Amino acid sequence: MASQMPVDAAALRRRCAEEMDSASRGFGNAAWLKDVFLSVPREHFVPARVWWPSPRADGLHSLIDQAERPNAWLKAVYSTGAPLITQLDDGRVPPAGPAKGHFSSSISSSGVIIELLRHLAPRTGDRVLELGTGTGYTTALLATRTGPGTVVSMEVDPGIAAQARRNLDGLGLDPLVITGDGEQGNPAAGPYDRIVATASVRRIPRAWLEQLRPGGVLLAPLDSPFGCDLLVRLTGAGGTAARGHFVAKVEFMRFRGQRTPRPYAELGWPETASVERWQELQVEAGPRGQQILDPSPPRVAHTERRPAPR
Repeated sequence: MASQMPVDAAALRRRCAEEMDSASRGFGNAAWLKDVFLSVPREHFVPARVWWPSPRADGLHSLIDQAERPNAWLKAVYSTGAPLITQLDDGRVPPAGPAKGHFSSSISSSGVIIELLRHLAPRTGDRVLELGTGTGYTTALLATRTGPGTVVSMEVDPGIAAQARRNLDGLGLDPLVITGDGEQGNPAAGPYDRIVATASVRRIPRAWLEQLRPGGVLLAPLDSPFGCDLLVRLTGAGGTAARGHFVAKVEFMRFRGQRTPRPYAELGWPETASVERWQELQVEAGPRGQQILDPSPPRVAHTERRPAPR
């Protein structure tokens, strides 16, 4: 049997970029974002063995092994819409074959990462704090945009953090990767012009607000009552307060410290919030906690009361 012709990574990257030129989760008018995407080899950050996110009929997630199926692996790397699962059950499941378990780390799809960075809108020279390093791919895109010595990234898993450092070093990038709880942030290098979380939270941690520069942008996936996360974009208002709104529906893995469900009323969600009007909701976070505000709750129809017959 004739062997398959190898797939060219640079060609796949260009094709992926072309798809995102017109996609809703794409570059938009951010020409810098396309330039950064094309300059960073995504395949450099993807482990040789990853799981496909959609389960098979038997409930297991297929393992894609670069050594056995190099073309399939590379095409999966540059799929615009599919994340690749890099860890199950906090590392307790080895990448040895098809498996199932709780997704605990991944490299997000190209489309989601580009959408994230488009809304974050980092500028050259910005001080950036990333919560959730993962493979280091988003870190590399950020560092390429903002420049040397500007990015601090935190990863709770020591093994994942060590591999991310190796990945970044291999491209000559110098972001500071810290092993630690991202919910606490890193005040030593703050305040930050941009803070971005690559895992979702139920409540915006106070430490992030304290480390955000007034006028700076905080972007994070926030758990919602609608069966998905909502990407919230907050602007620092000074005094550890921030205000903003939701910009996209997303799905992210939860921060380890925020996996336990909590009543949405305790998290500041109003009873009037509805999935049909998620874009109208406003968000405030600060010393008094987190509040999701519904500026135009639906009117309740009142039936006319008639006098009871005598």
